[in-house]
Amino acid sequence: MPSANPAICADSRPVLFDSHAHLDGPRFAADLEAVIARAAAAGVQTMISVGCDLASSRACIELARRHAAIHAAIGIHPHDAASLDAACLAELETLAQIPEVVAIGETGLDYYRNRCPHEQQHQAFRQQIALARRCGKPLIIHDRDAHEDVMRILREEEAQTIGGVLHCFSGDQAMAETCLALGFYLSFTGTLTYPANQAQRDLLRQLPLDRLLLETDCPYLAPQPWRGQRNEPAYVAETARLIAELRGLSLQDIGRITSLNGNRLFGVGQIDQSAKIAYPIRNALYLNITNRCSNRCVFCAKFRDFAVKGHQLKLDHEPDVAEILAAIGDPTRYDEVVFCGYGEPLLRLDTLVAVARQLKSQGVRIRVNTDGLANLVHGRNILPELEGLVDSLSISLNASNARQYQQLCQSPFGENAFSAVTDFIRLAPQHVAEVVASAVTVPGVDCDACAALAAQLGVRFRKRLYNEVG
Repeated sequence: MPSANPAICADSRPVLFDSHAHLDGPRFAADLEAVIARAAAAGVQTMISVGCDLASSRACIELARRHAAIHAAIGIHPHDAASLDAACLAELETLAQIPEVVAIGETGLDYYRNRCPHEQQHQAFRQQIALARRCGKPLIIHDRDAHEDVMRILREEEAQTIGGVLHCFSGDQAMAETCLALGFYLSFTGTLTYPANQAQRDLLRQLPLDRLLLETDCPYLAPQPWRGQRNEPAYVAETARLIAELRGLSLQDIGRITSLNGNRLFGVGQIDQSAKIAYPIRNALYLNITNRCSNRCVFCAKFRDFAVKGHQLKLDHEPDVAEILAAIGDPTRYDEVVFCGYGEPLLRLDTLVAVARQLKSQGVRIRVNTDGLANLVHGRNILPELEGLVDSLSISLNASNARQYQQLCQSPFGENAFSAVTDFIRLAPQHVAEVVASAVTVPGVDCDACAALAAQLGVRFRKRLYNEVG
């Protein structure tokens, strides 16, 4: 929900999106209203009830018509692929025009139970991909023990032009990368919490968060605390909580990120995408005071998207000191306040210093994330102006030599840029207690050489994951 002040992101509770539920079945018939109420109490604002045949598809649409938080997906499960005749396909196409329908599926392949011959499953899968293309809706894909054929059919049918989600993802790293390259999202259920699923947890640590969805697949696959019992949308919070732990984020972070992902794929959900000046990640408050940068780094994510961990950072103007302080509110709630955003904060040195002075008067720890070019930009050594105000500097080194730095960072200062950054890093510890040089793990960057250079410059080194911002 949008906050009262669009510059402030209030994160007191998670906003969750259950991207795959089966709420139409008999196991919810007696207490569906209570189930929906518990979901709302847990922060689940959006649910997609997914059809498996014509009858359940119709039922999901009726649920969506009665409940604002529920949306419908329609399709024929691979178990029922034999039922997808011409009449069934025609009815699906008619149902797909109903506004409450946001996706086609679940469709796909299931070689585990083999309730339908493989060729019939293949044909039904291809027909529903074609249906999704005709009606302009994403796919929800079921894949059980059929990885190779699922991926082959997706490629052959050019499903990347439609997009969708691999629901209850069970593949390995290679398959995940293939799915992501096709533009698909990956969704995880409560099985992630099962003790034996360490490989899945290890995989999840490596996946880009902007392609991740949460689901319950209820009434099946309840998380570990309720394993063996009926699953329900409220329990998606348990899966979100574990993912937050695995990725070093908060439950609110994961809820916000995956809800935005769900909105982008399905076009539904209550998403606050007003521009943020102050935005929380983990237990830190980040300040977005400019979108201008000294460089034009080839790996910078803002050339693709201005969302960071679910926050929209594209500013319509550069906020003044009063606006920034109003957006911050009470800074003592956070472990630190970080000048970062989607731009180079030291381009607005006077504003940064004025805000930092106010924060320091309240005993707040302050970090500045910078490209290290401020001395070159301002024509003087600005580090003494940060002394006593800034507790930590994170400086983007990004390369171990001038040639590679210019290739990656495309600095308007040309050959002078790399030496300016290294000089800034060398001088910084004289004025700031904690200084860290960082490099993004862009393919081809020698992070070991960057670490060695940082050691020569007298500072610690940190790797920043490629395509992982915030």
